[in-house]
Amino acid sequence: MTTAFVWHEHYMWHDTGNYAGLFTPGLGVQPGLHFENAETKRRLKNLLDVSGLGERLLAVKPLAATEEQLLRVHTPGYLAHLQEFSAGRGGDAGDNTPFGHGSYDIARLSAGGVIQAVKHVLRGDARNAYALVRPPGHHAEADRGRGFCLLANAALAAHVAMAEHGLERIAVVDWDVHHGNGSQSIFWEDPRVLTLSLHQEGNYPQDSGFVDEQGAGAGRGFNLNVPLPPGCGEGAYLHAFDEIVLPALRAHRPQLILVPCGFDAGAHDPLGRMMLHGDAYRALTARLMALADQLCDGRLVLCHEGGYEPNSVPYFGLAVIETLSGIATDIQDPHLEAMRALSGQPLAAHQRQWIANLRARYDSPLLPASRQKVEA
Repeated sequence: MTTAFVWHEHYMWHDTGNYAGLFTPGLGVQPGLHFENAETKRRLKNLLDVSGLGERLLAVKPLAATEEQLLRVHTPGYLAHLQEFSAGRGGDAGDNTPFGHGSYDIARLSAGGVIQAVKHVLRGDARNAYALVRPPGHHAEADRGRGFCLLANAALAAHVAMAEHGLERIAVVDWDVHHGNGSQSIFWEDPRVLTLSLHQEGNYPQDSGFVDEQGAGAGRGFNLNVPLPPGCGEGAYLHAFDEIVLPALRAHRPQLILVPCGFDAGAHDPLGRMMLHGDAYRALTARLMALADQLCDGRLVLCHEGGYEPNSVPYFGLAVIETLSGIATDIQDPHLEAMRALSGQPLAAHQRQWIANLRARYDSPLLPASRQKVEA
C-alpha cells in the first residue's frame, strides 16, 4: 500500500494577520493570532517527521493550479480580486477570510497540491493520498471566499478529475465540523458528484447545512447534509456513517472519493462542540478505505481543512495517515485516553433517533428506502 503525501513550505507562509481569533484588532481588541494560522499544520508535519512516517510516504511536489483549472469553478472577477490584493498588501476574500501579500499564489499551490494528489492516485502511483495544504478550501464558493478559504481545493480537484481524466462519478465526504457549503454550492445541480457533509448543526455557516438542502434539477438528491447535534462523539459519527454515508456511497459507486478532512470535530477544538478523538478518525478513515477498495480500487484522497487546537490536531492527523498507509509508528497520542473517557462517547438514544429522522427526510435516489423504512 502506497500513500502519497503533498506538502510545501509556502503553505505555512499564507498570512492571515494579527487577528484576535476571528476579530480585527483595534483599541478594544488586543492583537493576537487568527484561528487559521500555520501552527496546527506545521506541528502535524513535524510529528510526521519525528515519527519516521513522513519519509515512508510518496512525496508529491505540488504545482500551482492553472487559470484554466481555476475557471472550472471560480468566476474571473473573484480570481482578479484575489490576484490584485495579493499583489499588494493583502485584503479580505469575504466573510472572515483575510489574506496577505502572496496568498493568492499560495492558494493556487494549495489547490494544485490536491489536484496533484488526485493525479497520482488516478495514475496508480499511490493507492491513496493525504494533501497537507493551506489555505483550506471547503467553504470557498465560486465568487467569494468564506470561512478562511480562498479557493475550493476539493471541488477543483473533482472538476479536474472529470475534465482531464474522464471520471464520471465522484464523491466528496466532508467531516469538518463546519458545513461544506462550497462543494454543495458548486455541485448543486450536478449528479456526477455526490456531496456529503457531516457537521455540527448551526455552527458555520449558520445559513446553510440543513437536511432539506439536497440539490436541484438533475442534482436533486446528490447533496446530502448530515447535521449532527453538539456533543456527538465516536458512537454518533460512526452510526451516521453506517446509516447514511456508506449506503449513499454504495449506491453512487464513485470512481474516486475526496475527503475535505477537518479535525475541528475534535474534543478540544475552540471552533466546534463535538468530541472526536484520534481513534475515531482512524475508524472513519478505515471505513472509507474499505468501501473505496470495494468500489474504486482504493482511490481515496484526503485534503486538510480545519482543526484549530494545536496540541491534539497533529495526533489526529497522524492517526489518519497511519491508517491510510498501513504503517504504525511508535508515537503514542497523549490525548487519547482522556478523550475516549469523556462522557457521551457511545451512541446515545437521542442521537440514534436524530440520525433516523435525518434519513427519513432525504429525497434521494441513493437512499430510496429511507422514508418507507422509518414510516414502517
